[in-house]
Amino acid sequence: MMRDLARTPGLPVPGKRLSRLWHLGRATTDLAVGVGISGVVELARHRSGDQISPLRLPPAHTQRFTERLATMRGAAMKMGQIMSMDGTDLFTPEAVEIMASLRDRAQPMPIGQLNQVLSAELGDDWDRRFRRFDFTPLAAASIGQVHRAETRDGRHLAIKIQFPGVRESIDSDLDNLAFLGKTLGLVPKGLDISPIMDEARRQLHREADYRAEAESLARYASLLDGDPDFLIPRVHQDLSTTRVLAMDFAAGVPIDRLADPDYRHAERDRAAGLLARLLLRELFDFGLVQTDPNFGNYLYQPETQRLVLLDFGATQPVPAVLVDHYRALARAALAGDAAGMRASAVALGYLDAAASPEQAAGPTEMMRIAAEPLRHRGMYDFGRSDLFERTFVRGRDLYFEDAFGHRPDPATLFLHRKFVGTFMLCRRLRARFDLGAQIAAYL
Repeated sequence: MMRDLARTPGLPVPGKRLSRLWHLGRATTDLAVGVGISGVVELARHRSGDQISPLRLPPAHTQRFTERLATMRGAAMKMGQIMSMDGTDLFTPEAVEIMASLRDRAQPMPIGQLNQVLSAELGDDWDRRFRRFDFTPLAAASIGQVHRAETRDGRHLAIKIQFPGVRESIDSDLDNLAFLGKTLGLVPKGLDISPIMDEARRQLHREADYRAEAESLARYASLLDGDPDFLIPRVHQDLSTTRVLAMDFAAGVPIDRLADPDYRHAERDRAAGLLARLLLRELFDFGLVQTDPNFGNYLYQPETQRLVLLDFGATQPVPAVLVDHYRALARAALAGDAAGMRASAVALGYLDAAASPEQAAGPTEMMRIAAEPLRHRGMYDFGRSDLFERTFVRGRDLYFEDAFGHRPDPATLFLHRKFVGTFMLCRRLRARFDLGAQIAAYL
């Protein structure tokens, strides 16, 4: 069985901070050279009415950028995953297609590292526990890779195995990203990002603790118990540790594949509508949100019309006071209540309470624009929506006008990732459903 590992070559995870800074710097250079000398500046500052012109990133440069992040894995790779969530209309479709491989295809572990992790976590005789172990990963993402296996007693499992050194590299990756952000002038003047980076550090460390993920998965499953639209794999504790997570194997179609012509529009609408309903339940019913909207975290089963939820490493509780503030913000946005939106923005930390009406006008208007799918009556067509472009352009302008100099509650950092990621996935699926009717029940 161990001889089959030779079919899965890979490069070791770079562990030292300077080594990872070098890789990250090279990745940034590949991106900048590919776009052109002025491309990165144009990406940040160029205005062109309400339109965003895709930046030409040649396939060769895109491939090098992607491969370097895939080699690093960890927090640095998550940056690339976020960039690939949707074309975001900033890069050409060819470049986006290459970067999309970051969502579930990091470089797999070398032979020695895979055996070392399994031996350290499950014992030197770990292979004796399995009747069959598929050494070709089903997927490899930023924190670990997943293998299919069958135990001696007949259990069919998906086993997630953490890359060695990833947990230890989180702090250095975030320090390096903060350093590059300040060096390149991507952080607004006067904004102290330390609390935000501390929250990111805390969340990523939790994502790298598979025992914590198993607890979140069990809690989440109990909250969704009895809902026939969702399937959550069961954890197998006897084969799980802080770096190995064994779960029931669940078959399904990667959710973004529903965008292919082979699938009916009704299936895309249903899958996207379920995702939106799940997000609303997470925020307003559970107070517990799985904050990583990576497309690879969802499967769709056409035969049962269920969504399979796969990854719970980024699950975090949401304080009741924040839930109340988001509810108040949604109510105000739906009513067109500028004063109410401003009050909620202050409560969430988006605005300083002492901000002048002129200072508050831009961010408040941006929140009103972002609430468009909530205000829309009837089916909202995500596929035809240019909402992302409009909010991106407006947000970019406000960003470089230092309109966001006030630090929001760090707890909202990963919630924003979930909100935007869910919208992007609905858009990728070209889905149509009535989001306004869904949220009305919670307001």
